[in-house]
Amino acid sequence: MAEKRNYSRKPVTPAPIPANEFGKLPPQAPELEEAVLGAIMIEKDAYSLISEILKPDCFYKVAHQKIFEAIMTLAMHQEPVDMHTVTEQLRKSGTIDDVGGPYYITLLTAKVSSAAHLEYHARIIVQKYLARELIRISSEIQTKAFDDKSDVDDLMQEAEGMLFEVSQRNLKKDVTQINPVIEEAIHRMQEASKHEGASGVPTGFHALDKITSGWQRSDLIIIAARPAMGKTAFVLSMAKNMGVDYNQPVAIFSLEMSNVQLVNRLIMNVCELEGEKIKNGQLDKEEWNKLDKDIKELIDAPIYIDDTPSLSIFELRSKARRLVKEHKVQCLIIDYLQLMNASGMSFGSREQEVSIISRSLKGLAKELDIPIIALSQLNRGVEGRSGLEGKRPQLSDLRESGAIEQDADMVCFIHRPEYYHLTEDAQGNSLLGIAEIIVAKHRNGATGDVQLKFKNTYAKFLNKDDFDKDDNPFGGGYQVISSKMNDGGANFYGDGALITPQNPLQSTGKNDEVPF
Repeated sequence: MAEKRNYSRKPVTPAPIPANEFGKLPPQAPELEEAVLGAIMIEKDAYSLISEILKPDCFYKVAHQKIFEAIMTLAMHQEPVDMHTVTEQLRKSGTIDDVGGPYYITLLTAKVSSAAHLEYHARIIVQKYLARELIRISSEIQTKAFDDKSDVDDLMQEAEGMLFEVSQRNLKKDVTQINPVIEEAIHRMQEASKHEGASGVPTGFHALDKITSGWQRSDLIIIAARPAMGKTAFVLSMAKNMGVDYNQPVAIFSLEMSNVQLVNRLIMNVCELEGEKIKNGQLDKEEWNKLDKDIKELIDAPIYIDDTPSLSIFELRSKARRLVKEHKVQCLIIDYLQLMNASGMSFGSREQEVSIISRSLKGLAKELDIPIIALSQLNRGVEGRSGLEGKRPQLSDLRESGAIEQDADMVCFIHRPEYYHLTEDAQGNSLLGIAEIIVAKHRNGATGDVQLKFKNTYAKFLNKDDFDKDDNPFGGGYQVISSKMNDGGANFYGDGALITPQNPLQSTGKNDEVPF
């Protein structure tokens, strides 16, 4: 006979599924949070070890955040930090019950016996916090990305800004004992001695390099001027000197001009061809030959150009790191600072945004250990002043933010008196074709003025003592060739053609004229 089944029996309730069986818990380390808080309250100097590492938001549990806030308040007022003082501070702030009462504070101190490994535990807590922040950001971006009303470009900018903020918060550097720093300082002095005192990246402008010893590592250099003074021409002349003459890799971030326009300016500089002819291609046979000959200087030069418009600090940082790592770039040039943005971050004013940009550029220069040169606009204050001295730029003329002056290690102005129809200085010397580089701020050295020649036709800056064809009193354009026989006012031109004051064209049996 078949066995009867009891269908009246209640079904067995299945065992509960663990909370994390199918879901995911946010990254956290509550046991370490308890250990860190307990250690701070039992060791006198424990808080000073982690004060620069942790902040309240780093803790996962809200109760732990409030306890750490109480500890920070006590430390700020130079009060002792222990179980009793923390409990009393929580009572004052009205949050003692929110954290579990005095019993929970006592429990925290009972769980630890010393502050051993405190710093290591604190860094793990920070890592968990950063992971949670990345999850939060990605979740917010994902939600907005599913929304058809969201503009993708704006969303990308917002994502960049939020990631940049997180990365900036995590930029910490430990203290260094002085010995390795001394070794590095001596090494740099030895390297500088090999380059006639230029310890930094040489500009190729000798008088300027005497003041600066070249652009120094980790420095933020601001080069400012009013429009039409030749800011871009100056840094391109400098980039050509660095890349071609000194073989120093340099990167140019051009926010205003395209890469082709920028290269056209370099071709004008190197080949000494008029910009209009380069633009429309109307070169005669000699000019084409000159282009073919001189352009070889630029080919394979270690000059890198990025023409990303409206470049953000976040993009610049990632690109700069790659350039330094892959191409050993020794200097960054940004044309120009006011066209940059701190995308995705909210600001009360444009001045606040410029302040963040300049501060970030200084931080990037320190991080990469290279000089960063940023061009900047000046306000219209110069235009309202009169006279030779009145037209000279001042630090107060820096546009949009006083933070630029504060963050910069060096501020240089470009001033061309000729632009304001000022043709002579106070001593009666001609100012035609002269550009002044005014070193107005120099954190680690002297200030002063440097005069350079400016060739407007070719958008080119030269040393004042550099020879060019416009300096030839005989008009044809000759190349000076140095010679030990050059005495008594004699000069050698071209392929051996000797010219003296007494006999302007005395043949030496070789080619009499070699125009270029």
